[in-house]
Amino acid sequence: MALILLVEDDRNITAALTRALSEAGHTVRPVDRAATAVRIVTDQRPDLVILDLGLPDIDGTDALKMMRSVSDVPVIVATARRSEADIIELLSAGADDYVTKPFSGGHILARINAVLRRVRATTEQQLRDITVGELVIHPRQRRASLAGQPLQLTRREFDVLAYLAQRVGQVISRRELMSEVWNQAHIGEEQTIDVHISWLRRKLGETARQPRFLHTVRGVGVMMVDPR
Repeated sequence: MALILLVEDDRNITAALTRALSEAGHTVRPVDRAATAVRIVTDQRPDLVILDLGLPDIDGTDALKMMRSVSDVPVIVATARRSEADIIELLSAGADDYVTKPFSGGHILARINAVLRRVRATTEQQLRDITVGELVIHPRQRRASLAGQPLQLTRREFDVLAYLAQRVGQVISRRELMSEVWNQAHIGEEQTIDVHISWLRRKLGETARQPRFLHTVRGVGVMMVDPR
């Protein structure tokens, strides 16, 4: 089953959820502070987080953004907020799903199972080997080769290359790369992405003027193209 980080400062809710989740076979790590939760997400990598928004130390939405800056762990937000604007804000900040209080143990278990199924299916898809022309990427081993020759890539270069290769023919914006690869909700310096693309081009034996795999779409982003 899953290691679930439960971030909730109401002891009665914590006890009830811990019991329900444990009976379903999950391992539960309860904490009552957002700062502690962010540290655990960074160091221990739980499978899923249930995040209450009304925490005593940090606003839950801010805590969610902090988690998203360091991890792509699935997060289900528990909230008393019901307005459409509030829900849109939570999902835009990086929540994978939400439940409105009060909710039953069965309800949250159904949401947990749905999110974990979706994440695991996506992970399996992302871990399949990718071939684009003479470029071969092995996500499980974090290795890549071009025409049979290994590419010496940094961690971030590999992440960018794999993300683009999984979306051949799609124009990927800088904002999307910053959000999905850098885990940053808001783009800061576009130069950061441009530099990594430039380094990748060099290692792929191409230039911006004579692209082979990485084609810049001016004012929009970059697109991986199969040169065959």
